[in-house]
Amino acid sequence: MFKKEATISFLEELLSINSPSGYTTNAIDFLRETIEAIGYETISTPKGNLIVHVDGKDRHQTRGLSAHVDTLGLMVRSIKSDGTLALTKLGGPLTPTLDGEYCEIITRDGKIYTGTILSTSPSIHVFKDAATKERDVDNLIVKIDERVKNEEDVKNLGIQNGDIIAYDPKTMVTDSGFIKSRFLDDKASVAILVSILKMLKEEGVVPATNLKFIFSTYEEVGHGASWIPEDITELLAVDMGCIGLDLDCTEYDVSICAKDSSGPYDYEMTTRLINFAKNKELDFAVDIYPMYGSDASAALRGGANIKAALIGPGVASSHGMERTHIDAIENTFHLIQEYIQN
Repeated sequence: MFKKEATISFLEELLSINSPSGYTTNAIDFLRETIEAIGYETISTPKGNLIVHVDGKDRHQTRGLSAHVDTLGLMVRSIKSDGTLALTKLGGPLTPTLDGEYCEIITRDGKIYTGTILSTSPSIHVFKDAATKERDVDNLIVKIDERVKNEEDVKNLGIQNGDIIAYDPKTMVTDSGFIKSRFLDDKASVAILVSILKMLKEEGVVPATNLKFIFSTYEEVGHGASWIPEDITELLAVDMGCIGLDLDCTEYDVSICAKDSSGPYDYEMTTRLINFAKNKELDFAVDIYPMYGSDASAALRGGANIKAALIGPGVASSHGMERTHIDAIENTFHLIQEYIQN
């Protein structure tokens, strides 16, 4: 059974934890505590991925399911002479949407300072190009909420090159069922997999095969699940469905991706997922995402000898100010539920 309130509550808490690629320990610790409280054992890989094993009826076959806790973010590239911070990207944030966002600068010794991401031409009363200047990463800075006038003042705070900059997810859940937040890619899918784990434990469901749930930490930079346990023969990446252009997916659907930038996903496995969705009368779409990669494609590139497929809830405005609907999350939950029991 899908538990809407519990899933959204977990998602909101996870979204509140900063976890740009390379800075995911707090999110993984929260995830570990949650999963172990449900009653599972967890293990961590040297890279920091969290893995949960579930025994199935067929102990000779193991399927993997993955979702990633890492998000987009920024890093201090350098400290400017005026005390502002130059930036470099972690992953591929849609940088024009960052102008004006609040953020936190996290130092290596654990101090946290607040600030604002701004254009280098931030005032219409001062800069002729304030409205037209390109908002790429080289034209954005962070203004720190401290009395700093120069590079030395900033260094005296303990801020240095390479510090993480995490920006506000701005999470909101509406009465009409929409979830608006940055980083629904892919924390919405993490919440779905946690709900699947709860369902298995609380309802005493034994899946058709052994399962390994992989919560990865470097997906946004391309190598999240590039290594997976050798007993996995089939990997289902649960990520986000894209919306726009000639795509069929909406904010209410579970997306089944037939092909992304890495090439086609396994034909038989994808067909099976489509048939599950049809048989359960789920709202779903089959689409092709030419500018997209996943944990499954990372595993294939890493040499895994597996079948692989990709699904996820439809998410609008990916890598910007994202939005989905609880219906998409529920449809994705039910497709996974059908997949692991057959």
